[in-house]
Amino acid sequence: MRWKNRPEGSNWGDFGPDDQLGRLNLLTPERVRRAAQEIREGRTFCLSIPLDYPGGNVVNPRRLPPQLRPTLREGKPVFNFPFERVDRQNSDIVSDDMVIMCLQYSTQWDSFAHVGAWFDADGDGVPEKVYYNGYRGDVDVCGPLRYDALEAGGLDHDCGDHGGARELGIENFAVKGVQGRGVVVNLRAHCGDGHTLVGYDELMRILEADRVEVETGDMLLLYTGWTDLLLGMNKVPDMQVLDHACAALDGRDARLLQWIADSGIAALIADNYAVEAHPARGSPGRRPALPLHNHCLFRLGIPLGEIWWLKDLADWLRAHGRSRCFLTAPPLRLPGAVGSPATPIATV
Repeated sequence: MRWKNRPEGSNWGDFGPDDQLGRLNLLTPERVRRAAQEIREGRTFCLSIPLDYPGGNVVNPRRLPPQLRPTLREGKPVFNFPFERVDRQNSDIVSDDMVIMCLQYSTQWDSFAHVGAWFDADGDGVPEKVYYNGYRGDVDVCGPLRYDALEAGGLDHDCGDHGGARELGIENFAVKGVQGRGVVVNLRAHCGDGHTLVGYDELMRILEADRVEVETGDMLLLYTGWTDLLLGMNKVPDMQVLDHACAALDGRDARLLQWIADSGIAALIADNYAVEAHPARGSPGRRPALPLHNHCLFRLGIPLGEIWWLKDLADWLRAHGRSRCFLTAPPLRLPGAVGSPATPIATV
C-alpha cells in the first residue's frame, strides 16, 4: 500500500491498492450490455466540437490552438507530394501531416493526474504532492532544462519520472474503454443562459422535474449551452460574455459533492469550461481552487469531461421524452498524458 492515510470521504483502495481507473471500474460488462439497450433507433450524435475551437488562447492563456502542418521528406513538405520524385514509375500523390496541440484545449477528458493535492498520505506528519489513490507527484514534470528545450522547439516529452502523471496517464482510460450509459441533464432548459450556480437543491429539483434517474455506473452529462455560445463566436471568444453565462455546478456545495459521491456515477461531463463554476465561490482558510476537481479527480477517481458538444443530443432527447443514451468516449492512448482530446459518440 502506497499510503497510510487516505482523504476523508475518498475511495482510495476501494478498487484495489494499485487502482488507476477509479469509478470507471463500474463500467462492467453487465452495465455496458444494459447501456446498449438504450439504442433504439441507431441514431448517432457527435459530442465533440472542432478541435481548433475555442480559438486563440483567451479562454486559457496556457492552452494554444493546434498547429496542423505537413511532415517533411528530405526537407520538403509531404503534402500533395508526387511519389514520382522517389521513383519515376510511381503515380501516387501523398499527403502526410502532424499536429502540435494542447491536449486540453477543446473537447477533452481530464485524467486523475490533472489535479492532485498536498496531503499527508504516508502518515509522517508532512503533506506531500499526491494524486488519486496515493500516487505520488513529488517529481515536477519536466524540470527547467526540459522547459527550455520545449520552448526552443523540441517535442521530446519523455522526461523520466512524471510522478502521478506517469502512473495515472490518460492511457489507462483508453485501455479500459469508456463505454456505457450516458444520462443527460438539461440544465439550460431550467436555468436559461444566465450565469447560475447549480447546487444540490437546484439539481435535485431539475432531476425530479424531468424524471431523470441516475444509477450506479452511469456517466452524467450536463447540458448548459456554454459551448453553443462559444461556437457562435467564430474562434474569437468573448470572455465578458462567457464568464457571465450559463449554468455551472457549485463546487463549494458540500451536499452536492456528497450526492456525487453517493450517486455512484462513473464520470461527470459538461459542455462548459470546467464542469464547476470557475473561479469557485470564496471560502475562508486553505482550500482547493477547484473543489469539484479535487472531489472527483483526487478523492473519488471520477473522470471529468469538459467542453463537449451536447446541444443536438440534449434537444433530441428532450423532444422524445428521454434522458439516456449509449455513450462511447475513449481518450487517446497516449502514455503519461494528463488529459486528452476526445470525439465522443452518443447513440440513441
